[in-house]
Amino acid sequence: MIKVGTCGWSVKGGRKKYFEKFKVIEIQQTFYNLPMVKTAQKWRAEAPEDFEFTLKVWQVITHPHTSPSWRRLRKKPPGKLENYGFLKPTRENFEAWEKFKEIANSLNAKIVIFQTPPSFGYNRENYNNIIEFFTKIKDDSLVIGWEPRGSWNNALDKVKEIVEDLGIIHVVDPFRRLPVSSHPITYFRLHGIGKGEVNYRYKYSDDDLEKLLKICLNFTSKGHIVYVMFNNVYMAEDALKFKQLAKERDVKVI
Repeated sequence: MIKVGTCGWSVKGGRKKYFEKFKVIEIQQTFYNLPMVKTAQKWRAEAPEDFEFTLKVWQVITHPHTSPSWRRLRKKPPGKLENYGFLKPTRENFEAWEKFKEIANSLNAKIVIFQTPPSFGYNRENYNNIIEFFTKIKDDSLVIGWEPRGSWNNALDKVKEIVEDLGIIHVVDPFRRLPVSSHPITYFRLHGIGKGEVNYRYKYSDDDLEKLLKICLNFTSKGHIVYVMFNNVYMAEDALKFKQLAKERDVKVI
């Protein structure tokens, strides 16, 4: 099965229109600022019963307080700011995780995505921190996905050690690299094709989507569930076009 959606409410007309087009969304708002629990509960109540929410993890856990994205925080979190981010196994990060997890539970989310910044590169300290942090938060209620950036992508053997030992999803953009995890869920985040890790203004061509479908089928043939989450300016249009292509090829897609 292939599940297709976008990273954010991308359909003109708001949530109601989005629910008519897609069966899954990755919530981006939870990266910048956590919504109120009652807001998350409202989204869940509005959505069809079979609609799925995935969430991008709160930036205070993944990004240091010096990150430009912190400027969008409505309110600074409590405690020592230097103890936040980079998946440090600190009281501040674990408390932030519990607040984030409350939102995930309110949405009945099963998958959450940790995207670490390029500044959180591969070194022994970060390796140890990520092992300790993920080990302490891991339970059966949520599936963890990790999208590493920066020098981790030159140390995929170390990424493989982490994701295989902890049973988490290696989240990738399939036009840049393929996952090294053997997790039965494959999770793709598509950031546009071009130099660097992102090219948000990129619009996917028919040939691109054909190639993407072949990549997905390689994983579904192994029994994987594949999530294809578009994260570009034209995300809704490209996602709908991809869904149509899959249906024309008699591929099960939702």
